[in-house]
Amino acid sequence: MVFRSEMVEHLICTGRGPVSVIVYGEQDKPALITYPDIALNYVTCFQGLFFCPEASSLLLHNFCVYHISPPGHEFGAAAISHDQPVLSVDDLADQILEILNYFGLGRVMCMGALAGAYILTLFAMKYREHVLGLILISPLCGHPSWSEWFGNKVMSHLLHYHGMCNLLKEGLLKRYFSKEVRGDAHVPESDIAQACITLLNGRKSTNVLRYLQAINRRHDLTKRLKNLSCRTLIFVGEHSPFYEEALHMKSKLDKTYCTLVEVQACGSMVTAEQPYAMVVPMENFLKGYGLYRPYLFSTSPRSPLSPSCSCSCPELLYPEKMGLKLKPIRTKLASK
Repeated sequence: MVFRSEMVEHLICTGRGPVSVIVYGEQDKPALITYPDIALNYVTCFQGLFFCPEASSLLLHNFCVYHISPPGHEFGAAAISHDQPVLSVDDLADQILEILNYFGLGRVMCMGALAGAYILTLFAMKYREHVLGLILISPLCGHPSWSEWFGNKVMSHLLHYHGMCNLLKEGLLKRYFSKEVRGDAHVPESDIAQACITLLNGRKSTNVLRYLQAINRRHDLTKRLKNLSCRTLIFVGEHSPFYEEALHMKSKLDKTYCTLVEVQACGSMVTAEQPYAMVVPMENFLKGYGLYRPYLFSTSPRSPLSPSCSCSCPELLYPEKMGLKLKPIRTKLASK
């Protein structure tokens, strides 16, 4: 495997269809995999966190990051063919194992948001030997509540008949962000919301619909949470629609291994609205793994977790830079 310090896109053909994985960093470092929420990708879901200088020092210097996109959620994705089978949440979790096997990864740190947090939690339950720890943002864990199920059905109807219409985008923004970020008749949308709308405008409705349908048919993980042996760090915004579900998940996990951080004045996407609130809890969480570097520029002796250069390059995550920095590599897993 060639070690790279720039962003590279791998299009991996798994047994359940192709998946885009953006790799950033040197692949001899510990691995951090990410998985986003419905209709998002790594830029809109996690870039706010990686733009935070303290978080960049903590994460980009210490990990090689593998941003996994749900099928059809990568930039420039074509509409998924109707001939492709509709994937379940278990299929999505199994794809992650195939991706880890392709890159030769053993145990990984996982970071997921909302639906992505559910997929990674399910992955940790099915393949516990591959998971070091979980960092979950406003996670889902149970069956959809009646209100969520109904809302998802409405969004599914809109996607099927009207595509990425304004009403659908409004519903997704309520899922992601607090009212302060979304704006209203008197307060304009924030830059965060505007950037998200720009991304949503480019989504293929059929691809979003498939991910939404899988999540709306998810099974309840509650009874299995006690058996989740890896450490878990949960962040949830106080205005998240999934606030109660995050508290429920925390109550079912082993208290020895789990911490919940409630972020005030914030919606579901803590990574976008309040990334600085995540830094200190993540520092404390990663100290238990020996993955904590307290300074952006360190003069201490090199260790296996030290960066190869004196600064990270979070600006590479900007979409306008990606045309220069992304190098697509189409790869295929050998069928078994």
